[in-house]
Amino acid sequence: MTDDSITSLEKIQNYLDLAGRSEAVRASIKIAEAEIEEMGKKLDGDVEGVLIVVHSTHGDRWLSVLQSRFDAIIRTQLHSHLQNKKCLEVMIVSGNSDALEEMMIAIHNTGKPDYVKFVRSR
Repeated sequence: MTDDSITSLEKIQNYLDLAGRSEAVRASIKIAEAEIEEMGKKLDGDVEGVLIVVHSTHGDRWLSVLQSRFDAIIRTQLHSHLQNKKCLEVMIVSGNSDALEEMMIAIHNTGKPDYVKFVRSR
């Protein structure tokens, strides 16, 4: 594990008041599994909502490349600079849930985002 991953794991351990890193890893896996399950239940057919991405790779065009690849479902997008040289990307998306899921997986697979969340409109 990288130093950043260990630091994050220790934050999780402290926040959840867990006895050790092993418990923090188990809790993290359960949280990630619940998030994936929730995402899988929500995404079916056509979807609309907001996709939020936070990253610290401002000079890297990885997200622009992905956005152009999935431009058929992105209705509008906003880029904003945050503290600590991080960037916030907000995308209004509308389209097939399979395309959105593929886009979210592609974003995660880069290993570059600090945070990715889709909020579906109701």
